[in-house]
Amino acid sequence: MSDDAPFEIHVHGDVKLRADVGFDALQDALKPLWKYARARSLADGAASLYEDEPGIRFDAKDHLLQMCWTVSGDDDFRQQLDDLCMNLNDLSAEGTQIEVTFYDAQYDEEDEEQGRDSRDDFVLLFVGPTPEAIMQAQRNLLVEDVVALMERHFDGAELGGVVSEIDKLFSDRFTALVSSLELGKPPRSPGSGNNGHGSGRRPRHLH
Repeated sequence: MSDDAPFEIHVHGDVKLRADVGFDALQDALKPLWKYARARSLADGAASLYEDEPGIRFDAKDHLLQMCWTVSGDDDFRQQLDDLCMNLNDLSAEGTQIEVTFYDAQYDEEDEEQGRDSRDDFVLLFVGPTPEAIMQAQRNLLVEDVVALMERHFDGAELGGVVSEIDKLFSDRFTALVSSLELGKPPRSPGSGNNGHGSGRRPRHLH
């Protein structure tokens, strides 16, 4: 992207990968990122805009994708995120979140002094091998946030009921999701081996 791009876009998250995932599969999954940076490969595009950020790293020993990567870009970067999530769903071993922050590159001190609003934006994405794993990651993050907020006023031991209610909400949502997926499926012969959410493309709205 050009130097006068309106945003600096930061992608941050650690994704646990399946043990059988190698560099080639990961490079293909991350193509929406490095192609956007106009690189020819993951190795070419893994470096961040800022030298003090580690960029995109693959820890083959721990089967971990680590992203702390900034690129110059525009709102069209959002179009890359859906493909990125779909690709990482297929490689991930568990659910996790990815944070994407759009920083207004043209916002300066003069704008702040004059009370103008920046165009900063924040997008929270979730990836995982199944819808259930994605919801578990969403649940874990919500519990963490709610407990951190309420511990300002209550002892942590008092919050078991709150956590139980959050669990119930996610359980109800997952039950509703499974029911909706079942209604939309064509009849299958017995023994097809599909457990309902372990294969095929994931519902996009779960990202």
